[in-house]
Amino acid sequence: MCGICGFVDKKSKDEKKKVIKAMADRIIHRGPDSDGYFIDDKVALGFRRLSIIDLKGGSQPICSNDKVIVFNGEIYNFRELRSELEEKGHVFKTKSDTEVIAHGYEEYGTDIFNKLRGMFAIIIYDTKKDELYGARDYFGIKPFYYYNDGNTFMFGSEIKSFLSHDGFKKELNEDVLKLYLCYGTNHMEQCFFKNTFKLKSTKT
Repeated sequence: MCGICGFVDKKSKDEKKKVIKAMADRIIHRGPDSDGYFIDDKVALGFRRLSIIDLKGGSQPICSNDKVIVFNGEIYNFRELRSELEEKGHVFKTKSDTEVIAHGYEEYGTDIFNKLRGMFAIIIYDTKKDELYGARDYFGIKPFYYYNDGNTFMFGSEIKSFLSHDGFKKELNEDVLKLYLCYGTNHMEQCFFKNTFKLKSTKT
């Protein structure tokens, strides 16, 4: 299953380290096999792993040149994409589908998301451009939530990971609650907490 989480704020690296670990621990049930982290002055990324593909070499986050990636899911056509990228000169260090996404981004930019066939929730941090890119599979199989109040941005496979960050304001979104009480479901991008959203699925 695996789980991803992360945030952007003005905390120090030491503070970020404590918070991202606490966020990842909240979703340990999604990936009990191992955890991994990337932290710099601006961004903290966390990962909980359930080992399925490349049991020894598939740890995350994966760093490739100026790119850092955390990924939850499975890419069904990663072998075909890997062969295509190898023909273009890319050299792989693991057998994981995660590394294929990283090299795919280097080759195609965000167009790589449209080449992926599978179920996925992905964050790519381009440290050179100082930009974060997120994507979710077309059918929305893998969960991807994010929070943005103008001061703090965070994302995760589950909203509960946000509870470990002091920037997350637990304010009820009454508009969504009203719709849920009327129809028994919530198909909106907005969630039950204010400033919290479900990422739109990637169009192919």
